[in-house]
Amino acid sequence: MLAITSKSPYAVRALAELARTGNAGPVPIGEIARRREIPVQFLEGLFATLRRAGILVSQRGVKGGYSFARAPAEVTVLEVVEALEGRLGAEATDVFLDAVTALRTELGAVTIADVAQREARAAGAAMYYI
Repeated sequence: MLAITSKSPYAVRALAELARTGNAGPVPIGEIARRREIPVQFLEGLFATLRRAGILVSQRGVKGGYSFARAPAEVTVLEVVEALEGRLGAEATDVFLDAVTALRTELGAVTIADVAQREARAAGAAMYYI
């Protein structure tokens, strides 16, 4: 009915890191994995799914890596979660439908840029690019 696995929080953390790098071009996945202490192979699978969902674009080669297909301020946490987990609460009914609706509303109101800004404020760092 409703399942959010560890994939979604890891992906949101990694995307926030990507957003914090600004518009510096593609970021190597190994760099993001190292900064966020996420296994590279696990992150590769997540980013491949997000690329197929149109959230990320990839570039091969020496200067390759990942970047956002759209601005981080246009990518919601809900979009990321549903790209990885499937539609939240697709079979929910009654009171569970109300709970899923509330969750979808909350996750749909928060963007990756918002997450990156929250993290920066929590760390006391200034945000220069999003």
